[in-house]
Amino acid sequence: MQDSRLGRRGFLRTAAAGAALPVVGSVAMPAEAAGTGREDGAAAGTGTVFRWLGNAGWRMDAEERTVLFDPYITRFDTGLAKGVFNPRTELTTRGDLVDQHAGAADLVLVSHSHWDHFNDVPYIAKATKAPVVGTQTTCHLLTALGVDPAQLVVVKGGEVLDFGFCVVEVVSSLHSRNPKHRYFAPGTLTAPPAVAPATISDLPEGDTLAFQVRFGGGPAAFLMGASDFVERNVAGLRPDVAMIAVQNSKATHRYLPRLLKALDLPRTVVPVHWDNFETPLTDPAVKDPAADLAGFLTEARQAAPRSRVVVPEHLTPLRF
Repeated sequence: MQDSRLGRRGFLRTAAAGAALPVVGSVAMPAEAAGTGREDGAAAGTGTVFRWLGNAGWRMDAEERTVLFDPYITRFDTGLAKGVFNPRTELTTRGDLVDQHAGAADLVLVSHSHWDHFNDVPYIAKATKAPVVGTQTTCHLLTALGVDPAQLVVVKGGEVLDFGFCVVEVVSSLHSRNPKHRYFAPGTLTAPPAVAPATISDLPEGDTLAFQVRFGGGPAAFLMGASDFVERNVAGLRPDVAMIAVQNSKATHRYLPRLLKALDLPRTVVPVHWDNFETPLTDPAVKDPAADLAGFLTEARQAAPRSRVVVPEHLTPLRF
């Protein structure tokens, strides 16, 4: 691990994990655009149902098909929230939890290979036999962990993939940086490691992707796994809803205003990657003290005053 003192989500912090964040259904800009985006049983319309899996993760269901993005459901303790991060923490998957909340996945998308995005993917891939789309590094790690190479789809960015039930546009992106402008655990693999990964330090980033996903005539959803991007790569996507990672440093110049403008001011903006991902997914989201969610909401109001902002809650069904 490089720069372990300045690692994931800026873990030089106080031992307190932060108070539970109240559920905020939406922050509407302007007020007449208000609405929670939540599914309300029989009153809800048809279409894609989105469930936030905490951190950057999403489960998307439509037409009896399920697509997962960065599904990290086990959420084990690494000491991160306590300020005593242990990079030798063993990789662990709670199969019962994953089965309960991931569903029978038909497709899995992975932004990058850090544990809080990748950890549960090998289990899901082996249990469902679903295709997994990711970087070369992600696919090499999955191969080392026993996933059938025939399931793996290596992408670089720029691909537009038609899976029949959904279309996925792959975007070459960037990982976020800490206040010293450094990446956490960078590195790529050109072959599967000789020894299967066993700890979180065995999982390099492997470059970072974003994805835009659309089921049929449903909303186009832009999905990020980290709080940075290549402006030219996202220009022209024009998603209906953008799941945007909240930054934890100001290392990226005008991150949110530039991103929203490049995406042509999405109708709905959903902040993600702001919760403490070491608390149980079945509990209400607890804000990560390093994530500036309040600043994100303020900047969104200023940069995209006509966009609706929906602050999600763990596992709550949403329709956009």
